[in-house]
Amino acid sequence: MGLLRSFSDEIAAVVARVRPAVLHLRTLGRGRGGTGSGFLIGADGLALTNHHVVHGALGVEAMFHDGRTAVADILGSDPATDLALLRVPGAEPAPLVLADSTALRVGDFALAVGCPHGLSHSVTAGIISGLGRALPGPGGQSIEDVIQTDAPLNPGNSGGPLLDTDGRVVGIATAILPMAQGLCFAVTSATAAVVLPELRQHGKVVRGWLGVAVHGVEIAPSIALRLGLPSPRALAIVGITPGSPAERAGVQPGDLLVSIEQRPIRGVGDLFAGLPRTSIGAPQQLRLLRHNEILTTSVTPADAPRAAA
Repeated sequence: MGLLRSFSDEIAAVVARVRPAVLHLRTLGRGRGGTGSGFLIGADGLALTNHHVVHGALGVEAMFHDGRTAVADILGSDPATDLALLRVPGAEPAPLVLADSTALRVGDFALAVGCPHGLSHSVTAGIISGLGRALPGPGGQSIEDVIQTDAPLNPGNSGGPLLDTDGRVVGIATAILPMAQGLCFAVTSATAAVVLPELRQHGKVVRGWLGVAVHGVEIAPSIALRLGLPSPRALAIVGITPGSPAERAGVQPGDLLVSIEQRPIRGVGDLFAGLPRTSIGAPQQLRLLRHNEILTTSVTPADAPRAAA
């Protein structure tokens, strides 16, 4: 009984600490408007939410845990990752901290805080059920390398934080599968860490484009050790756009992308970080795992076509 009480006390303490930083968002549109969640991520009132929560909104009202409200400014959004950045005036609580989601393991405990169906600052718990998933995103493009969790999420949770047992953000709740139980998804904090400064500085994300479709995979530890790979995780190339930089560089479906310019690629967040706007037009060295052998090739990222932006 003492162990259960201790666990309960620790979780309750984490919840008490993080709930003041979680926001209940109400959007005003030409129709009925909508609702969602968000959370403070910067000392100057910066807050993260989903692109689909605020897209097309004429206004966004943020409600704090204590009932105060403020009109939030939309600083920018990125449909490719379903993330958006707000600035909320009058924010007082300490912001949440982004954890390193590349260290997550299937089975890790997770907490979700948000406002499902308008029920402000609700808390649910579960585990990390899967990593490296892909989801259809806004506009039909795929959101890659998302977290699967069985922490219950419902409409209105979108944009709220998925937390580890230390109260650090490992993901941003983004989707559920209708007619399914325990299948909920979140964009990784590693992806958010790359997107956030771009949205803050430019209002949108401009990244180099290779023309590949990818999903996260685990490499057998024995193979990773034998080949001297920096991580047992990589991105599998599952599709290549004809005429793209990747096709011209000789990248093939089935290749595993393990690094760009010596930067280990453990997930989509690392891929985005390895293809900043400065990489466009500049040759980049790729390391690929093909048939248990490491290959090196040079690719020159391009501007993303509109359909891939």
